[in-house]
Amino acid sequence: MLSQKAVILDADGIRRALTRIAHEIIERNKGVEEVALIGIRRRGIPLAERLAKRIKQIEGTDIPIGVLDITLYRDDLTTITQQPVIHRTDIPFAVDNKTIVLVDDVLFTGRTVRAALDAIIDLGRPNSIQLAVLVDRGHRELPIRADYVGKNVPTSRKEIISVYLTELDNEDKVVIEEDGG
Repeated sequence: MLSQKAVILDADGIRRALTRIAHEIIERNKGVEEVALIGIRRRGIPLAERLAKRIKQIEGTDIPIGVLDITLYRDDLTTITQQPVIHRTDIPFAVDNKTIVLVDDVLFTGRTVRAALDAIIDLGRPNSIQLAVLVDRGHRELPIRADYVGKNVPTSRKEIISVYLTELDNEDKVVIEEDGG
């Protein structure tokens, strides 16, 4: 049974982090003319949608959003289940010559991001791929780092970072949990 140790971001904290990330994306790319967001299924999708909304408020420009399912690109696919559940990847734009900002909730070992990179490269040749995460908790197993981070949270391997978003969980918060059993 998981027990909550601490709330590290509340709804206002998540909103502020995403607003800051939106500004950083605009600044780093000198606007958003060739930028597209791709949310990694599950919680990366609502985060990408929120970022697109913030960017539109700031720049007055709609930014394309895609949905990426990395299930078949995972390096642990054979160990997680006999019959993986495949969801739809929906990227309604060409990735060629775009700056793609991958969006995910938590960056941990880097393996999810590696799988996402493989999936995007299979779709075309973007100019660059950047990474935006709500939380970076450390413990990388691959040489991957985020370009945009909402909050860095050093954790032990026993701790779990859980992200709750209104679109999926009816509340916004990020908590550190620990297995109490």
